[in-house]
Amino acid sequence: MKKQSLIKGTFILGIAGILAKFLGIFFRWPLQMLIGDEGVGYYQMSFPLYMFFIAVASGIPIAISKMVSESNAVHNEEGVILVLRKAMMLMVILGTGFTALLLIFSKPIIQFLKWGNESYYSLIAIAFAPIFISIMSVFRGFFQGLQNMNYSAVSQIIEQIGRVIVGVGLAYILLPKGIEYSAGGAALGAAAGGLFGGIYLIIKYLHIRKEFKVKRVRDNTDVLGKLLYIAIPVSLGAAVSSIMSLIDSALVPQKLLEAGFTYKQCTIVYGQLTGKASIMINVPLTLSAALCASLVPIIAESHVLNRKSEVNNKVGLAMKFSMVIALPSCVGLFCLARPILDLIFPGQSAGFDILQYSALSIPFIIIAQTSTAILQGAGYYIAPVIILGLGCIVKIVITLLMVPIPSINIYGAVIGSIGGYIVSSSLNMLFLTRKLKVKIKVSDIFIKPAFASILMIIAVVIIYMNVYNYTISSKIACILSIMLGMLIYGILVVLFKIFEYSYVKKKLFKKQRGERA
Repeated sequence: MKKQSLIKGTFILGIAGILAKFLGIFFRWPLQMLIGDEGVGYYQMSFPLYMFFIAVASGIPIAISKMVSESNAVHNEEGVILVLRKAMMLMVILGTGFTALLLIFSKPIIQFLKWGNESYYSLIAIAFAPIFISIMSVFRGFFQGLQNMNYSAVSQIIEQIGRVIVGVGLAYILLPKGIEYSAGGAALGAAAGGLFGGIYLIIKYLHIRKEFKVKRVRDNTDVLGKLLYIAIPVSLGAAVSSIMSLIDSALVPQKLLEAGFTYKQCTIVYGQLTGKASIMINVPLTLSAALCASLVPIIAESHVLNRKSEVNNKVGLAMKFSMVIALPSCVGLFCLARPILDLIFPGQSAGFDILQYSALSIPFIIIAQTSTAILQGAGYYIAPVIILGLGCIVKIVITLLMVPIPSINIYGAVIGSIGGYIVSSSLNMLFLTRKLKVKIKVSDIFIKPAFASILMIIAVVIIYMNVYNYTISSKIACILSIMLGMLIYGILVVLFKIFEYSYVKKKLFKKQRGERA
């Protein structure tokens, strides 16, 4: 199977991630129109349990990716297949167990969480998703470990299409029976998406399996132990982030009340933070997640082959790429927060100032994510989790102290997030440079992308103002300024030699076997 460079793999997964998010709009909008706030509320109640499973199981695909890459690097084809088999066994047990727990204890869960009885149908429907998502995740980790992101990317799009068609279709069909049944139909879309995406990956695996000249695989119990050794810390890190979101949802509204806000005001500003700012910030983070998925197996291969100069080169490349994503996203969302929200949520740009300040966290979040992926690829699993935990503590402390201050209020939560990620990213980078003994070129990684981003945003603001004055339409001005801003930034990246055009072209379109980042 052809390997892909870091840039090409990130590009493929990034485009797929953005397309999947775009397709998600075709799920949310019709669902909102069909079942309204009440029905979406029933749907959303069960969704955090599903997301908690995703967080708990997230370490296994990363572990598969790393172990498959290491085995493939030393041409151990038997080891590659064995990792897949052990991981499949583990994930099927985990997914089936979680599905069974949700089905068996659905009513006690509803009573304990004090949900309405109408949420029962959504919980039952979402309970079928873990088993299908588990199988799909194993194959995604397998193909990423082989450093080919095409299949994972296509499966993301197929999963989202399945979710939209089945979820919205069932919501429409079941609507005459009641809103709660319709919400349950929508929740079943998650299972359908996992099923369709999984079927696609299984078909592709059966085709690729012929390339591995392995007729018999000898069992090795150490493989399962190593899988768990890698997966558990990674899953703990994801679970910490998931739990932090739950804590935030309880903590922030409570502290806003102490600041003198009414219940309605608390709901509004918290909704602006989580329903608008967070959604917009997740767009550049989709590209960062793609970078991390591509990075783990590439770093793992170089590390296991003891190619120190190659590790150093790839760390520098990854950090540079992460800043090329993070810095323009940060300044773009900060300066165009209001027109962007008005474009995405017509007539509902309130809370743009929350998005402005939340955008300042983007570079620190992406540095934390990228450095974590590098450390995991190099075999350091525990340290990033501990560092993330310290960042979470900083976030909680700042939130507790600042949100109750009336003049700061919701911005205390934003400051808490920025502070937490500053701590996490700084400690990660310190640990990374000491353990891997890599040198970070500040000029190439930080200064040049920052300078290019500043020049780009100056041009974007000028374009926006002129187009707006001519058209009197913030939407047209926003779209044109963003598109031209991307073009300008791309030219500046080449002019400042952050990336050479010939290098990017070579890495995106090179097709020879065994290509490297």
